[in-house]
Amino acid sequence: MDATLIAAAALWGAAAGLLIPRAAYRFSVEPGEPWRGGCPAGHALTGPARGWIGPVRCAACAVAVRSPGAGAAQEGPAPAGRHRYAPAAVSPAATVLACVALAAATGTRPEAVVWVLLAPVAVLLAVIDRRVHRLPDALTLPLAAAAVALLGGAALLPEHAGSWTSALLGGAALGGFYFLLFLINPNGMGFGDVKLALALGVALGWYGWAVLFAGGFAGFLLGALYGVGLILLRRAGRRTGIPFGPFMIAGALTGLLFGALAA
Repeated sequence: MDATLIAAAALWGAAAGLLIPRAAYRFSVEPGEPWRGGCPAGHALTGPARGWIGPVRCAACAVAVRSPGAGAAQEGPAPAGRHRYAPAAVSPAATVLACVALAAATGTRPEAVVWVLLAPVAVLLAVIDRRVHRLPDALTLPLAAAAVALLGGAALLPEHAGSWTSALLGGAALGGFYFLLFLINPNGMGFGDVKLALALGVALGWYGWAVLFAGGFAGFLLGALYGVGLILLRRAGRRTGIPFGPFMIAGALTGLLFGALAA
């Protein structure tokens, strides 16, 4: 049964990961700007869900009209990657690895379905934050609500290995801690990180306070190591802002794996 679960998680991760590049491209805008509705060349994005679901390349850019010169205009293939929204292989690979690792660590317990369902959204948030240092409310708040609702359902099923009450308390604790950091240093901690902390706290709190602390600490540790590495390589200074969301997510993944294996 575990092998079947892992295979299903891998297939889900691959399918969901293929949808991430276009969504990340549309969401990766500065605050106050509307979500992108067209490719870099200005062609409207089409497809299911009002263009949010679709391939990594713009269909209208599959052929490019050469600039008029001697003779009539001719059509030919566009240069490789000309209107590609994002590296297609990165997001699916990361999503597959996250889903497989979570499924393998959790086994057939009902919360495994919750982790696998939420993992692609976490990867999407990491990609967006890496690009534009932003965690959209359209993703962070539904992620927190989904974590609460899905874990509430998992708590009603037999053989679950966590507590819904401790999950709610974990979300409040981690979200409150990040909110305190935001109040202390608004320039160093974005409010999007606070909203993301709500969802991650709910997930980590499912396995108890030790896992919550481990996952939260791992995020800070990974972020600190990354920042020190940039400084040592002289690619950043002490006041250079870095996207913290990916490290929060990586730390939460570490904590969940630890909690699932220990449960």
